[in-house]
Amino acid sequence: MDELTSVFIQEGREQLQAMEDGLLELEQNPDNHDNINSIFRAAHTVKRPSGVIQCHFIERCMHQVENVLDRLRNSEIQVSSDLTGLLLRCCDQLSSLMDVLEAGQPDPSADTKAAGDALLVELTGYMAPSAAQSSAMVETEVEIHSSGGGMMITDAWHISVRFGPNVLRGGMDPLSFIRYLSSLGEILGLETIPDAMPPAADMDPESCYLGFEIRLQTRASKADIERVFNFCADDCDLRILPPDSKLAEYLKLIKELPEDDMRLGEMLVRCGALTQAELDQGLISQQAAPVPVVEEGEEAPPGPQIGEILVDNKVVQKAVVDAAVSKQTQVNEKKAVEARLIRVQADKLDQLIDLVGELVIAGASANLLATRSGEGDLIEATSVLSRLVENIRDSALQLRMVQIGDTFNRFNRVVRDVSKEIGKEIELVITGAETELDKTVVEKIGDPLMHLVRNCMDHGIEPAAVREANGKERHGTVELNAYHDSGSIVIEVVDDGGGLPRDKILKKAIEKGLVQPTQSLSDQEIINLIWEPGFSTADQVTNLSGRGVGMDVVRRNIQSLRGNCDVSSVEGEGTTFTIRLPLTLAIIDGFLVGVGKAAYVIPLDAVVECIEQKNLTTDRNFLNLRGEALPFIRLRDLFEVPGEAPPRESIVVVQFAGQRAGIVVDQLMGEFQTVIKPLGVMFPHLRGIGGSTILGSGEVALILDVSALVHAVSQSEEHRLLARPAQHKISAV
Repeated sequence: MDELTSVFIQEGREQLQAMEDGLLELEQNPDNHDNINSIFRAAHTVKRPSGVIQCHFIERCMHQVENVLDRLRNSEIQVSSDLTGLLLRCCDQLSSLMDVLEAGQPDPSADTKAAGDALLVELTGYMAPSAAQSSAMVETEVEIHSSGGGMMITDAWHISVRFGPNVLRGGMDPLSFIRYLSSLGEILGLETIPDAMPPAADMDPESCYLGFEIRLQTRASKADIERVFNFCADDCDLRILPPDSKLAEYLKLIKELPEDDMRLGEMLVRCGALTQAELDQGLISQQAAPVPVVEEGEEAPPGPQIGEILVDNKVVQKAVVDAAVSKQTQVNEKKAVEARLIRVQADKLDQLIDLVGELVIAGASANLLATRSGEGDLIEATSVLSRLVENIRDSALQLRMVQIGDTFNRFNRVVRDVSKEIGKEIELVITGAETELDKTVVEKIGDPLMHLVRNCMDHGIEPAAVREANGKERHGTVELNAYHDSGSIVIEVVDDGGGLPRDKILKKAIEKGLVQPTQSLSDQEIINLIWEPGFSTADQVTNLSGRGVGMDVVRRNIQSLRGNCDVSSVEGEGTTFTIRLPLTLAIIDGFLVGVGKAAYVIPLDAVVECIEQKNLTTDRNFLNLRGEALPFIRLRDLFEVPGEAPPRESIVVVQFAGQRAGIVVDQLMGEFQTVIKPLGVMFPHLRGIGGSTILGSGEVALILDVSALVHAVSQSEEHRLLARPAQHKISAV
């Protein structure tokens, strides 16, 4: 039971997320019936297993939600903002109940129960049909349909019922409902559906696992038949199709059949499209069909299918058979996809990555020893081993790669709720959701993104009246965009609001003593003041922002992932936050360089090209690279490496965020599979170094932080140019 509960919690949360995504989509496209059906199926998928694991507080809540969704699906109620908001709050409540179940508590707390009871009261308002709807239902029931066309020609009612597990506990016998039905007319067909019945060892004698498909010939109305099941209305799934029902009703019933393992004939019988006797006769006709004569070596053509025989005998309409075949295809495809999926615990995956990292280091050591030995066969064998290790590394890292779209989709709900809370009209636009990055990065980037999005809505987007006065559309837009660039993933949070007010930022910074009144700052330096701890331009504290807590934490969290975050803004047009992160935190392809006796690793994705330069001048830090000024930095000077530089030095041209810079080193040592080892807690503010790795010789090499180096080079050269604009002469390569 513990294992079943664990699986239910995991899959239940996935279905709740699917419900939430569907509800947010429904609010934008209320006429999308496929989406409504998907929401209903997700709710039903949560409800059914909750009874199996005997979690009745989830089952009761889910049952009421399912009732409302069923009326929505049947167009008995209309989509509205209030309804979707209520159903979204129900998703939150169900998530809280999942937490209760996961914690092993027998019942939710008093506060959680009170919140659930309040939601059930609101749901009840959508479950009671209005007088106008009742009248329309009666008119539909007494309407006389002519034969042919889009009708199913039957003279009996079809009743599909699935009893819930608590029917027996409530003192009710399912057979008593069947006997009562027989008092209304004649039961022409009855099939017991035991699909929900578990193995004998897991069976609860007090739970009901039965369902029935019934053909009833009666002059009673639909309301009379419904009253038979009034006593168990809250604990059964009931569908009633009147005689000569529209073809669409049968197609809909086929699509919504909850059982998965069904043959075509069984499906048609269960939905009432034909009787068991008609199916048996069709099977007899199929067996009696003549076997075609084929010559030796030829493949025998397939025999007649049961669906074709039933259609030819005019027992059932072709559209119904096609719908049943489509349902079968969907079930088979779903099972095929599920069969290819294996759930693996994250810690096991982390252990695999650690072992692969050690394998990479061991392989590098073996390769180095083979090279030193000079044995050709050994060198060839280790090269093959290195190639296999590289393939294993790539495959293992791919297991950790997940699409960022799941993280982005969470913000649909955030934007909806916050926009209503602050009274603004805001739309979320997502692009690049299919972009993949390391699972660890995805997990840790959620909170910084949440803070940036909420700040864009609170500070960036103006109220609708202000936007109209400025010639903008009433509704504002927040964009989330992701893409790959130079071995990194770039995430952009963009709003089309009023931008960052530079004058206001500078004034606040002077008030807080962050800058001096006489200090001269560029526009970008003023904007970057928002990252300072405790800084806020909000005039008053709200639930969203205003306390000056968050932006510095955002930047610190991103930097802990070996990334960085920049901001750009145009007053009156909007603001863009750009986050750059490494694709993985475990293993990368590196480019090994040497300075003196030390070795350093540059991420290979950041390397553009390498240049050899003789007698590089030391009086300036830039050179002419094919007509463009390339600033550079000497690692020997940066890390204060003792000794003289060699006559011929090499320049590694790197690129980050569209900016290029050169890194001057003594020698180039080639590509190197780099297992990233984090720096210790003693080096939290070390600039220019992003980690360390172990070489095949056992020595430690530092991994260069390209982003920090490019930024430092650009800043240094900009200040030099401002100080001595007339003294620079660019030397040609």
